[in-house]
Amino acid sequence: MLFSTTCSPTLVAGNLRRVHHIALNVHDMQASRHFYSTILGLHELTGEEVPKTLVELVAQGKVANFVTPDGTILDLFWEPELSPPNPNPLQTFTRAYHLAFDIEPQLFERAVAVLRENKIAIAHGPVTRPTGRGVYFYDPDGFMIEIRCDPDDVNG
Repeated sequence: MLFSTTCSPTLVAGNLRRVHHIALNVHDMQASRHFYSTILGLHELTGEEVPKTLVELVAQGKVANFVTPDGTILDLFWEPELSPPNPNPLQTFTRAYHLAFDIEPQLFERAVAVLRENKIAIAHGPVTRPTGRGVYFYDPDGFMIEIRCDPDDVNG
């Protein structure tokens, strides 16, 4: 039996406050830093911004930290022995599907143009669905990224 039918303690709505951070293993730290900072425009934490628990690892080049506009931290952990991405990126990840960034609707087409100008392979889209408009592409390690806007924002 996977789930117990007895009453066990649980967390309730509101106990978890927010996503604290997202951690990704990367094979090529420089390529990933370029991708997340230059291509996607995320701010890389430096100096006093780096969490005290990660200062030494950042100084050694083993970790890079970025902050999203909503304050979520994206940690990149350098794993030089990480297997390269599968040539078929659809086969690379089996549990995680993608990381989605929200964008203002008036900037959506510009984001797609930036991907194309930087020769970032677009996996799917741009698409318009009831859930919004999105474009899907891969980071240097084959992890799927989405840039999207809400359906209410699609037309303006």
